[in-house]
Amino acid sequence: MSFRSGVNGRLAGLLVACAIGTGGASCAAWAANTATTTATSEQGVTADTILLGQSAALTGPTAVLGKQMNSGARLYFDHINQQGGIHGRKIRLEALDDYYEPEPAAKNTKKLIEEDRVFALFGYVGTPTSQAALPLAIQARVPFFGPYTGAQSLREPRSRYVFHVRAGYNEETAAIVRQIQTTGLKRVAVVYNEDAYGKAGLDGLERALKAAPDSGVQIVAREPVVRNTTEIGDAMQGSMKAKPDAVVMISAYRTAGAFVKEALRRGYNGQFYNVSFVGTQALANVVGAQGSGVIISQVMPHPGNATLPIVREYLRLLQAAGKPSEFDYASIEGFIAAKTFTEGLRRAGKDLTREKLVTALESMRNYDLGGFIVNFTPENHVGSKFVEMTIINSKGQVIR
Repeated sequence: MSFRSGVNGRLAGLLVACAIGTGGASCAAWAANTATTTATSEQGVTADTILLGQSAALTGPTAVLGKQMNSGARLYFDHINQQGGIHGRKIRLEALDDYYEPEPAAKNTKKLIEEDRVFALFGYVGTPTSQAALPLAIQARVPFFGPYTGAQSLREPRSRYVFHVRAGYNEETAAIVRQIQTTGLKRVAVVYNEDAYGKAGLDGLERALKAAPDSGVQIVAREPVVRNTTEIGDAMQGSMKAKPDAVVMISAYRTAGAFVKEALRRGYNGQFYNVSFVGTQALANVVGAQGSGVIISQVMPHPGNATLPIVREYLRLLQAAGKPSEFDYASIEGFIAAKTFTEGLRRAGKDLTREKLVTALESMRNYDLGGFIVNFTPENHVGSKFVEMTIINSKGQVIR
């Protein structure tokens, strides 16, 4: 079948008009459109735009995490776009709300890939939601970059199209176990989400304790809680009955905050630990001065630590955006993920494809973002192992 017989009548007419020079503005527009399509055939990439997709909790009980991750990423992308973008293309991030629930996350992912036709998926928030999305991304060979989760199940087996910027829950829980050991505490209760996130954190703790059999530290209670709940009565009763020296919580800020306040009301005087996904500033806001002494492991630099160039850049852009007081751990994670991804785009070159992006990201060996090092190779898609401990002080502030 010839080209002419394969197009509709309207397009055929336009082609004829162009051929004899009578098509005018319509002909010029068609020619420009055709040139753009030919030059940039990769899904989600046009002559002037790179479209990314994100699914995150933007409403509901854990919305602070999704909003902050999104705002930090947009802060950096907007900065790059104001400078003309990458190789003349501006980065656009389309975010859909999944309420931190797997089914909507899967639905959003399918829409982003099949209908909105994004170039890559970026900054998903949460383990259960990322687990729902990941098979769809891998099947479509769409890069899945910088999810806000440390679950090992998303890292092993390694996929060519999946990149993590942050350290994992295994590293965080190992750091928590070391901290417990140094303080001489022995009996640990674990309160964890009854979902993929909670189980990943619990597995990490058990793995760390197995690696330190002579520490004397043992888990004396394992208490599941429903995701996003503040109904912690059963978990409280089981934990307190075991008389723990410390409680490790693998949950988000509303659940963890409710548990801390109720345990203190009951007279508990042990130590509380959380992993980074709790939502550090949100937890501090929930517990206030009552949270004095609550410890949180972190996988990003302190967002107020202006001694680091990456943090100074972050704070400067917040100031320029009129949001100088809105620094937050989830926000700086979005910012760092966006900066890392943008460097990958820059290295991939003007003729952008997904395969070229993956290869470019894998070339980022020990890349210094400004005091935060990211190391990607063809064999390693986990960019950082950085973990440090922070604590909430008597003023409800988070300090290192």
